Parts: sequence; structure tokens; C-alpha cells
Amino acid sequence: MMSRKASLGRRLMIGAGVFITAALIVSAILISFVLHRFVQGQIDQRLDAQILFLASMLEADGGGNMRLVGSADGPPFDRRRHGWYWQISGPKNVLRSRSLEAADLAPPDISSRPLPPPPPPPIGDDPPPREHPLPADGKGPYDRMLHFRILDVAVSGAPVRIVASAPRDAVRGPLWEAMRTLALSLAALGIALISAMLIQVRLGLRPLERLRQAVADVRAGLRDNVPDAQPGEVQPLAAELNALLVQNATNLERARKHVSNLAHGLKTPLATLAIALQKQTPGSEDLHGLVVLMDRRIRHHLGRARSAALGGPVRTRTAIAPRVADLGLVLGKVNADKAIDFANHIPAGLAVACEQQDVDEMLGNVLENAFSWCRSKIAVGSREETRSVVLVVEDDGPGLSPEQMSQAMQAGQRLDESSPGFGFGLSITRELAELYAGSLTLDRSPLGGLRVTIRLPSAGAD
Repeated sequence: MMSRKASLGRRLMIGAGVFITAALIVSAILISFVLHRFVQGQIDQRLDAQILFLASMLEADGGGNMRLVGSADGPPFDRRRHGWYWQISGPKNVLRSRSLEAADLAPPDISSRPLPPPPPPPIGDDPPPREHPLPADGKGPYDRMLHFRILDVAVSGAPVRIVASAPRDAVRGPLWEAMRTLALSLAALGIALISAMLIQVRLGLRPLERLRQAVADVRAGLRDNVPDAQPGEVQPLAAELNALLVQNATNLERARKHVSNLAHGLKTPLATLAIALQKQTPGSEDLHGLVVLMDRRIRHHLGRARSAALGGPVRTRTAIAPRVADLGLVLGKVNADKAIDFANHIPAGLAVACEQQDVDEMLGNVLENAFSWCRSKIAVGSREETRSVVLVVEDDGPGLSPEQMSQAMQAGQRLDESSPGFGFGLSITRELAELYAGSLTLDRSPLGGLRVTIRLPSAGAD
């Protein structure tokens, strides 16, 4: 049973292939049967003509012996031991073809066979039809398989049996020759039909491939909907997809409004609370730190909600090279005392299907860590994969152990308590990347420090 996951093209090709093969096999069987009947009929006609010719020249002398008036050993009955024989068996004597030499024809017994139907009555002045010879197959002289035609007649009141034979090879030879030609013809026909079937399947499924590409373009943010111009069988599916896209866009816009309202509703009271705590008596620094931590967590989760609301069909496009250049310039000035060699290898046309503010936050967190921990060198590179862009940030700092890498990916975990911050940088970056169906991984860099790899969806060519 074919799996439900099998492709439509494979199903169509297998079904058509089975049908074509079965049709060719049945055609070969039927044509071989027809050819056998035709060749056999030609041989039977030749033998019957020889029998009728012998019967027309046959007569009995005064003593009851049979004799022929004239010669009956014309081709092919003149070739010795080739299987083309004739024999006339009378009450007192037997007449043979020269090709038989001294052998006797002993055809199979046909007495038990049912008699053929009586001939139709004569029409007008036509002479009454003669009886037809009966067929038989068996071994003849010299151990050769023969095909016989046998006719019992009466000559001058005496029963006479006339037998003519042909070698079975006379039937099989032309038949096998015709079947070889037929097999080549059917093979060529099968190849042509299979080629036509492959072309038909490809042409028939091309609208589905175009529809798949259109859906992929919608997902990559290159278009807003699926083209309406589709074949009749695909048009309902395209219409349903466009309706679904409109519904999702409406829901996403509603979710973004809720997120914005929540941001304004929470951030203003927290800012007011932070200002009020600064005016309190000494010792309120811990409470102020908690307020700042709450603000950072709220902004973190609001960012997640914003990105999740955008997690449907992405319609944004952010160029990477300018963002990396701007962040490198700002962070280079902040860390001017280190004289850092910052290498930006991002090509100018590279873009991701992400919001610019999310790209800035992800790259900002990673580059800020790189500038903080590097000794003198930072390199930013990229590569393009199938519908993805991979960004790589490397530094020559001390790097992290595998345990520290795992800890650094957890929200609120800080590896250096002496530096400012709350330990949310890499975890926010990872979560933002995952919300765009991407990823973030940490590894050792060939420069000696940390290598951060961010995978994001590609926005395609500009």
C-alpha cells in the first residue's frame, strides 16, 4: 500500500507506469495470438491447397490401386526431410511425396474428435462445398514435430485418406521473427509513453510548484499574498490561503496593539516608582535595583510578545551590514582604550526577515559582550544557506568553557558579577532568534575566544 506521504508526482508516475506496462503486456499477448492465428492460417491454406490438388488428380485403376494423374511434388514438397510431406493411403496401396523417401506419415488418431459442422447449403448454381481437412500435431518421420492436415475422401467408392504436413518450425519461425519485431516496437512505444507521461506529470504539477514557491515567498516576506491567477483545480486552494493570510494579519495587528498598550500601561508606573525610590532615604538601592530588574524583564517579555506577534508571514527586511557597522562604530568609541581591530565581513546585499529593532538588540547584545571581553580583535562574518542567514561573531578573548556556555544562555545568569548588567543579553538574543525560527549557539573561536553563531531567516535577494 502506498504511503500517504508519497508525492503526487510519484503516485501519478507509478500509476501510469503500471497501467502502461499492463497495457503493453496485454497488447503483446493479443497481437501474438493474432499473429499465430494468421501464420497458422497461411500454413493451413497451403496444406489444404495441396490436399485438394492431390484429391483432384487422384483416381483408382481397375485393380483398386490409387494413382495420381500428373506430378504433385512441387515446392516446397520437393525438399527431402524438411517436414513438407504428403501421403495418400488407399485400401491397397500408399502414395508418398519424394521428400518422405521411404518413411511413412503416421498422423495422430483423430477418430475421437467431434465432426465439424455440416457445410452450408449451396447458393444458386454454386457447387456444393467440399469437406475441410482436419488439423493435428505430432511427431513425424526423422523425429521432427509436424503439423498435419488430414482429409478422408472416397475415390470410386473406396475410402482414401490424404495427409499433408508442414514442420512446426514453419509456424514458429515466422512467429518468433514477427514477435521480435513486435517486442522492439512495443519497447519503443513504452519508452515514448513513459516519456510522455513524465512530461505530463511535470507539466501537470508545475502549478503546485509555483504555488509552493509563492507560499515560500509569503513566508520570507517577499510578497503579501498568493497570486490569484491559478488553474481551476488550484484556484480554491489559493483563495483559502489568501483568506487565511488576511485573517492572520488581522489577528497579528490586534495582538501588536495589545502589546503596545501593555507596554505603556506597565513602563510608566515603573518609571514613576524608580524616581520615587531615588528620593528615598539611603538604603533603598536594593529596591531600586529590583525595579530596574522588573523593568528589564518586562521589556524582555514584551519583546518576546512583539516578535511572537510577528511570527506569522514575515514582511520585514533588515540589511545586516549597516547595522553591524553602526554598532561596531558606537561600541568602538565606548571601548576606545582597547584599540580593537573590528573586521566587518558582511556583504552589502545581505538581509534578514526580521524587525530592525530586534536585529539591533540581538547584534547589540552579542557585540557588546565581544567588545567587553576581547583583547584586540573582533571579526563578524556570514554565510547564506537554504532560506537562512548565518551570522558569526568571534573574538580573541578568554572564551567560555562548555559549562559556562550553558550557564550564559540562561536568563538572569551572570558569569562576572563585577560588571554591570543583569545577565539577560544572550538569553534574550537566543529567544528572539528562536521566535524567528532561528537559533543561537556558542562555541570556541579559532581566534581563541568565543564564537557566537546566530541563524535567522533570509529576506532573499533585494
